[in-house]
Amino acid sequence: MHQTCPQRVPSKMASQRRQMMQSHQSWTDDLPLCEMCGVGTAPNCTYGPDGKDTQSHPNEDGHFRFRGEEGCFLYGVFNGFDGSRVSSFVSQCLTAELLLGQLKSTHTDADVRRILSQAFDVVEKSYFETIGDALAEKATIISQLPEGVSFHQLSPQSQKLSERLKDLEQEVSGGATAVVALIHNNKLYIANVGTNRALLCKSTSDGQNQVIQIGRPHTTENEDELQRLAGLGLDVSGLRQAALIAGQSSTRRIGDYRVKYNYTDIDLLSAAKNKPIIAEPEIQASQSLEGVTGFLLLMSEGLIKALESAHGPEQANQEMVAMVAAELAQQGTLEAVAQSVVERVKRLHHDVYASGRQRASHCSRHEDMTLLIRTLNYTLADGALTPTQGGRIYPVSVPYSNCPSSTSKTSVTLSLVMPSQGGTLTNGTNTASTLEESTPTHTPSQSPTTTLHSTNNQTTQSSSSSSGDGGSLFRQRGSQAVQPDETGRVPPYVDFTQFYRLWGSDHGDFLGTQGSSAGLGPQ
Repeated sequence: MHQTCPQRVPSKMASQRRQMMQSHQSWTDDLPLCEMCGVGTAPNCTYGPDGKDTQSHPNEDGHFRFRGEEGCFLYGVFNGFDGSRVSSFVSQCLTAELLLGQLKSTHTDADVRRILSQAFDVVEKSYFETIGDALAEKATIISQLPEGVSFHQLSPQSQKLSERLKDLEQEVSGGATAVVALIHNNKLYIANVGTNRALLCKSTSDGQNQVIQIGRPHTTENEDELQRLAGLGLDVSGLRQAALIAGQSSTRRIGDYRVKYNYTDIDLLSAAKNKPIIAEPEIQASQSLEGVTGFLLLMSEGLIKALESAHGPEQANQEMVAMVAAELAQQGTLEAVAQSVVERVKRLHHDVYASGRQRASHCSRHEDMTLLIRTLNYTLADGALTPTQGGRIYPVSVPYSNCPSSTSKTSVTLSLVMPSQGGTLTNGTNTASTLEESTPTHTPSQSPTTTLHSTNNQTTQSSSSSSGDGGSLFRQRGSQAVQPDETGRVPPYVDFTQFYRLWGSDHGDFLGTQGSSAGLGPQ
């Protein structure tokens, strides 16, 4: 039986909820998971000088992906700090506040936005209720300990109290940032608190792929947030210079009672007329998903920062979408897609650190990483099948070079469109580029490559993709493995004859000087 999170919780209920958190039970165990969604994760990692990777703390990220009634879906990614208590609590209680009958098909956009905002408010208040007993005990112990006395000078009884105080401080500390996606009445709502990110990739009517970052992170680089804080009487220039507030970059967060209730003791925040760090979500205008084909990405701050640390922030969105699309074309499950992308980011981050070059100093460690992918009318490729005929887009992996002498940027090729019979070889142009080191590639006249096309205006970035009918470049391959011949080789299942013919027809002068088959294919 589900329990909800009321506005005011008596002390007994708070104690019960704390026990439930500690026993790892959930209010929403009976809710069905969404099958159109996959999640990938990786724990935090610090690279040591001896080459060993170590995890500095338990995983603090959280997520949920539930299917409610009347076509309602709820997804969330949470980035915890100073422990996983808040992210765990929010992932349970927020679901109970939204999917247990609160949302109706008759609700308007304004109703949905109001319910979303109220849910965040209720959840934070409920969380503070769960730590109320610990906070009261903490205050009692502080009143009993003598001021200005070191631990070793305390009596044995006072030392025990001091140790208990440390445990209580750990129990009540911590917070979380959140990005939540709600699909209701076939409309998408994004509610954001903090520094996680939501990306929507969708195909447009003219065949383009549009990448939209929904919302902006709540940091001191966000002018709207600085204006909000300035309205409370805070020094904006000081906030800009400090960047971090009580150890975190977010200006909105859930929990973190020390900042919420003791902000007058923090120099940067002491002049505030009211609570400067809030849990109020910024809810973006609803987007209709009618006829939309593509996918939605929810990412924790750790995943975003790892990619930006390795390659720079300029094209992180495009590169993330490129990796997801490439894996969607190869993997057989969404879970495998999400995990493969997270592993790719982890590997890229480590490789940049190991290279010792320009951005290596930014990559000595990364935080917990979480990626949630929700497809929208998107047909997942059968990764177990060999590409044959048809108008399909086949992914092409471009390796990253560690060549120290190169300075040009690398394009991550997202797709290669196979040509039709008698047609021309066409480049897919879904790309991302953020690596400062280069990858050896063929010239455009020799091999399909890609180029980055981006408006990069923080809300919309787009790139295009061509298509073809597939032709006969790929032969059918039977389900049985081909046996090697007497030389130990197996017959090829990719026929490049048409490629060489097409290439030759476009490079007649070169062939005239080099020979009809110079350097082209096996002799």
